[in-house]
Amino acid sequence: MVIASILKTKGNSVISLGPEGTVLDAARLLAEHRIGAALVRSLDGALLGILSERDIVRGMAAHGPGTTGLPATQFMTRDLVTVQPQTLVTEALSLMTQRRVRHLPVLDAGGGLIGMVSIGDLVKARIEAAEQETEELKHYVVSAG
Repeated sequence: MVIASILKTKGNSVISLGPEGTVLDAARLLAEHRIGAALVRSLDGALLGILSERDIVRGMAAHGPGTTGLPATQFMTRDLVTVQPQTLVTEALSLMTQRRVRHLPVLDAGGGLIGMVSIGDLVKARIEAAEQETEELKHYVVSAG
């Protein structure tokens, strides 16, 4: 199974924040959409980074109560870990484990953003694939016996 199949089901909508957004803006955006990370994009749509709940917590630990008014760009992760639509789900899961990230922007061959997947999306897809394989094996055993 590849990332494109997950996006086909999930859709390619991506929640993002502009570079002028504050940490409080980002926290509200994450809470409103019940997500764990949002991309930070320039006014022309270029990817600048990703801001996760983890980034916000680390920023608050380092800067204290005044953190919420600071720019989200100050705490975002700039070194993006990305995948392409043809990336295998198993490869993406391995990448997430190695790089210790829970969200992967999906870029086309030209580097354009076409979606984002989370660890939850990938695990769900793996479970569904395993359940489907189990059902197919059960059907095979019953029909062969």
